[in-house]
Amino acid sequence: MKLPFRVGLRGELLLLMAGVLVVVVALFTALWWHEKRSNADARELSAGAMREMAREGLLSRGQTLSSQLADAATNPLYYLDLAKLGELARATLRQPDVVYVIIHDANGQVVHDGSGDIPAFGQPMSDPMAYEALNAQNVHGQWSDKLLDVASPIRIGDERIGGVRVGLSRENANRREIEMLGPLGERLQAASNEHLGWLLALLAALVGIAIVAMVLLQRRIVQPISELAVATARVEQGRYADVRLHSDRQDEIGELVRAFSRMSDSVARHDRDIRRMAYTDSLTGLSNRLAFREALDERLLTLQASSGELALLFVDLDDFKRVNDTLGHEAGDEVLGQLSMRIRMAVERLGGLGTEIARFGGDEFIVLFMAEDIRTSSGRLAESLIEEIQRPLVLRGRQVFLGASVGITLFPFDAASAGQLLKNADIAMYQAKVAGKGCYRFYSKAMDQAVERRVQLEEELRGAWDRGELSLHYQPIYRLADRRLMGAEALCRWQHPRLGVVPPSVFIEVAEQSGLIESLGRHVLVQACKDAATWTPPGGERPFVSVNISPRQLRTGDLPDVVASALAATGVLPQQLHLELTETAVLGDEVQASALLSRLRATGVKVWLDDFGTGFSGLSHLRRVPVDGVKIDRSFVADVLRDPDDLALTSAIIAMAHSLGITVVAEGIEAEGQYAVLRERGCDQGQGFWLGRPMVAADIQRNFSE
Repeated sequence: MKLPFRVGLRGELLLLMAGVLVVVVALFTALWWHEKRSNADARELSAGAMREMAREGLLSRGQTLSSQLADAATNPLYYLDLAKLGELARATLRQPDVVYVIIHDANGQVVHDGSGDIPAFGQPMSDPMAYEALNAQNVHGQWSDKLLDVASPIRIGDERIGGVRVGLSRENANRREIEMLGPLGERLQAASNEHLGWLLALLAALVGIAIVAMVLLQRRIVQPISELAVATARVEQGRYADVRLHSDRQDEIGELVRAFSRMSDSVARHDRDIRRMAYTDSLTGLSNRLAFREALDERLLTLQASSGELALLFVDLDDFKRVNDTLGHEAGDEVLGQLSMRIRMAVERLGGLGTEIARFGGDEFIVLFMAEDIRTSSGRLAESLIEEIQRPLVLRGRQVFLGASVGITLFPFDAASAGQLLKNADIAMYQAKVAGKGCYRFYSKAMDQAVERRVQLEEELRGAWDRGELSLHYQPIYRLADRRLMGAEALCRWQHPRLGVVPPSVFIEVAEQSGLIESLGRHVLVQACKDAATWTPPGGERPFVSVNISPRQLRTGDLPDVVASALAATGVLPQQLHLELTETAVLGDEVQASALLSRLRATGVKVWLDDFGTGFSGLSHLRRVPVDGVKIDRSFVADVLRDPDDLALTSAIIAMAHSLGITVVAEGIEAEGQYAVLRERGCDQGQGFWLGRPMVAADIQRNFSE
């Protein structure tokens, strides 16, 4: 009887080894094929992402250039100022990737294309993109194979007077894509070759392990568990990028590996989200205070080892509260978003290495800046930031004007620690505010003393009125035709028990910055009305008293109620009270100011525009702002005898105001010749040392009696 064929234990092991070898070879072949597919997919996805980023970047830049050109070309196009339009067009043409610029009128006829002789002037646009560009209601981009055409309409009010078109070449973007994809392909290939080497080495190891059944068992059970333990430790350490687990096994070990891999990916994703929320300002997308402080600490450690330098620029928006108070917090958020983009652009233009930008508070931004010749470079950056922020913002169909004050501190010259640098930058920014806003200041050690003095002065100003240290003097105002006393301007004076007389230019600024001006303004208004009630000229019209109103009092919106309360408490007639507001305060928010002034004038109170002629708007706003009088600034009166231009301007102000039925008052009359010239030119009233110096209320009454 023949025994059945027996393979034997060795044969079974050989078959097992052969089977394992076949399976392993097939597995690694599949992994290698998957690796190749993944590399191809990664290259394709990267190429698509780069193209999309390049497209979005070019479109964003085109929209910015087109919008800026449209804003700048509005007045020149309206007045058909070809020279200015050419200058704007050529400036845009000099921008990278810009291949053409077309400025056209409302009918689509070319007004300027940046060339010297404008051969296309007056001709209609006939290219394929002209129709959409001409009918675009907002900024509109059109793509072709080689070009991006971005059109922006130009409007004055609701009327469309024309538009601009900016053409940008896509060649540079395409070339950069090719240049970036080349190294990416090489890196992917290098990584693929490296992975292949590892796979082949692992395959050889598995073949060796397969020789012994016990080692095979260990590899299939113990090793995956060990890998999971290592991956767990890496997850615990936050090294999510080092966790690369994958298994095609269909048993419990494979399920465990895949579940752990999914868990690791989920933890890494949540960690990224949490860090992004913790370190990023959600409104502007900039770093927040926490992220900036960590970046600053890290940068200081590096610079201390390398003896490097850096600058911190503390940027605070001027009068930002006015936007929230008048337009709402949503509009304020939109303003912050737009300004953060402008700050980014200004920093990128100067090309500072390792620059960090953060939103530090409600309307505060801070920039960490590194460059050669750090003091000069940071000064240029501050100037650029102020210029960018001062450009008008278009918000809900209206222009909003803001400014910025910038404080700069330098490492290692001013301080060596992050906390002290931030404090110094804040102090320097405050000094820029004190200097008149819209400027920048470098930190100096003397500023610490100035801040201390300012804080002490603010503390002593609180309650100064109640302690009797603050009082009112009055500068008489005369009718120039017959030199008759008509009234007086109330001037606040501070007799400090230790410092003596504190100039108004000092303590009024402290009151403005600290918010004390509101309560101080109420006291001054009531006291001025009380004093005016005692002025009783014999047989004449009742004299007036003029009171200066600060921009902060105007912005609160309750000025009409405060005035009404003062009149009721003192018995002064409304027509005896004249309120003086500076031109810049009124024009800061013309809509709100006009509404408040209309309410005041309806009660009989007179409104005067102080320091007239020094603002950026001038006579044109007299047609829109309801005022009864203007006070010609003393800077014009001082040179009216020597400077023909000041004389001509003063005469023009008087004539224009009289044509609108507005009273004209001249400030700073210091000489008889000035008085004579102003009277000859028809100026209604005047004040100055030549006519009368500031005096107490009782002296004003005696002057009425004389």
